[in-house]
Amino acid sequence: MKYGVCNWIFGDEPLEETASRLSTLDYDGVELKGDLELYDPAQVKALLADHGLRVLSLTPQDVDLPHPDAGERGKAVDYYLRLLDFAAALDCPLVCCHGAVGRIRALTTYEQEYVNFVVGVQRIAARAEEMGLRIAMEVLNRYESHLLNTAAQAMNFIADVGASNVGLLLDAYHMNIEEADLRSAILTAGERLFLFHAADSNRASIGRGHTDFLGLMRTLQGIGYDGAIIVECTASGPDPFTPVKGEGWREEVTQYAAESIKLLRLYEEMVQ
Repeated sequence: MKYGVCNWIFGDEPLEETASRLSTLDYDGVELKGDLELYDPAQVKALLADHGLRVLSLTPQDVDLPHPDAGERGKAVDYYLRLLDFAAALDCPLVCCHGAVGRIRALTTYEQEYVNFVVGVQRIAARAEEMGLRIAMEVLNRYESHLLNTAAQAMNFIADVGASNVGLLLDAYHMNIEEADLRSAILTAGERLFLFHAADSNRASIGRGHTDFLGLMRTLQGIGYDGAIIVECTASGPDPFTPVKGEGWREEVTQYAAESIKLLRLYEEMVQ
């Protein structure tokens, strides 16, 4: 199994600094922010390779595929199509996808925005399939998104999209809020689970909350999951939409990353 960290959790820290840190913590790669203006694919690949790392997945910027305004939807689709080109240049086969994070209600109706979302992802998935890429729909909690809050909802969504290269991204932190049983949610996703995010119930490092990660690792093994596990902890403090918290936040996140990889690799050994 491959392990990475979403570099979003380190804020605007230069990628070289993040890579240097992660290479000492026994990680395999990163989930890279999909900032098309910030990163040059060739430079990213070379920099990460120098530290024994690679791009495991891409997390998108906050565009709004379900938006009721056709112009906004068009800009969102255009961004994702460019993100696919970016992914291909990085040799990264997996692109994450979600609606506007932080929009927790429909601007028109849920039903219409759901249709908008399906149509937008169908367009993106068609291009991705031509390029040999996969799309992972991120399942977020109700306090961050009004669409796709549970594994079951997301499975219905990808059935409506109807593309074999579209699957799920489940996140233990969001699952802790929305799912009645986290292991059952993984079983619901089954072979359509393309990516897994890891943070404990309080979004701190693994072991600092009450999530049963050993049980989750057993379940992942049981479904034959062979994707990456991406650590996405944040420092303590308010505002879930930014990693930048109070004084010492980056040191706190670094500690979380170090603790998490040790337990993840231990649990993987225990379930083998």
